[in-house]
Amino acid sequence: MKLAVFSTILTLLAGPALADRATVEGGVIVGTAAPTANIYRNIPYAAPPVGPLRWAPPAKVVPWTGERDGTKAGVSCMQTMRADGAPNFGSANGPMSEDCLQLNIFAPRGAKMAPVMVWLHGGSHRYGAGWIYDGANFARDGVVLVAINYRLGPLGYFAHPALTKAAGPGEIVGNYGLMDQIAALEWVKRNIKSFGGDPGNVTVFGESAGGGSTLALLATPKSKGLYQKAVVQSGGGWGAPTTLTDKEAEGVRTASALGLTDATADQLRAVPAADLIAKTDGAFGPFVDGRLMKETPAQAFTSGRANDVPLIIGSNSGEDSLMAEFGLGPAAVGKSLPAAMRAVYAEEATQGDAVLGRAVFTDRAMGAPARWTAAQASKGKPAWLYYFSYVGSRFRPMVTRAFHAAEIQYVFEYWGRRTPISMIKSDDQAMADLMHGCWVAFAKTGKPACDWPAYDPKSDRLMEFGAESGVRTHFRKSRLDAQEAVALPTLELSK
Repeated sequence: MKLAVFSTILTLLAGPALADRATVEGGVIVGTAAPTANIYRNIPYAAPPVGPLRWAPPAKVVPWTGERDGTKAGVSCMQTMRADGAPNFGSANGPMSEDCLQLNIFAPRGAKMAPVMVWLHGGSHRYGAGWIYDGANFARDGVVLVAINYRLGPLGYFAHPALTKAAGPGEIVGNYGLMDQIAALEWVKRNIKSFGGDPGNVTVFGESAGGGSTLALLATPKSKGLYQKAVVQSGGGWGAPTTLTDKEAEGVRTASALGLTDATADQLRAVPAADLIAKTDGAFGPFVDGRLMKETPAQAFTSGRANDVPLIIGSNSGEDSLMAEFGLGPAAVGKSLPAAMRAVYAEEATQGDAVLGRAVFTDRAMGAPARWTAAQASKGKPAWLYYFSYVGSRFRPMVTRAFHAAEIQYVFEYWGRRTPISMIKSDDQAMADLMHGCWVAFAKTGKPACDWPAYDPKSDRLMEFGAESGVRTHFRKSRLDAQEAVALPTLELSK
């Protein structure tokens, strides 16, 4: 007995057990052997995008000598962090750097040709990091989970005439975050066998900005063949095209705010990243640069040019939690609605302008685009539409709707940063079992094996993940139809 106790103490003092070494582009990586997974952190998938590589397509990994320590999380990409050290809007905190193009891998122990899922984090293309997410439960269930960092904000989505002029003939400019995501998927295709993954069975999935990025990948020919399935969680999908010319004008305004009236590429690359983030004016995310991304996701789905893969897409019941991020007041939005739209939302209107505004925003920003995209996608490979309305026991009764990003902890079946394990109830776990199981089955087989029919615009059925989960028919049909009637003419779908 004493010998066993002594042996246990020695094991604890020795630190975590090391996983099998994996050889990848760049060298050998050593991770941690967890109970259900071999975990490898902070693996570079591209060269540091610093100096002359700031605002350049991702370059090849710089090789290292010896064994690289893959037991500790890497840094976040540059973004605004909270001064008190608490997680920011994208749940990131801690150190950050421009040298951030790395990924984490959670691989089943002894895996051989296991399905792969590549996670794109959210955060308005301004915040967040891949290291936040724990994929051990995916590995437990036989899936290799890859979570990546990609360039954010003005370092990820920025254009300026000087940068365009300095680029080589035909070189892609502007969409650096999207380029990073493609580079990570290419890295996975070349290297994932070293972790027991199947490069021919990859699912790309993301939430919010990560969901929007997934839609952008579906609209980008260069990404074709790098994944076989896709999942879009609250990714929107409706937006009038933003062009390279638009982004260059935005970049000129940013340079002027930094005191650079006739900026050169070298001068722009010399600006400290923190100053650049503070002075940048505008929104971020994939845009129509004319070289990498030639059309919006909505245009690609309308024309039939989107990459045709099985798709899960959906939204949450409380997407209105995003309204403050957009500087929108619910009551003001409700009050501004025309009489025709108020008539469609008559039930909400009787509850006041704030309730009406929240409902209209939720449908316009996420619910209606998800249904419309599912309908377009269903013309090819199958698509599945969902609506997440479950409110975790921790948040009842203060919260009545599933806020933006609330579904993530159930998809990952991970209770770390958002809900302490001590606060999880049996119905919370049941929801995680259901939703996580649907996603795992989709990754393995291309079909969510949870009594969830593929979407057909004629039958108009979706899966609601809620207090009582099940299939719904013509869910919010009149409201979503009204949103389509208003939004679709603004999207330049005929181009």
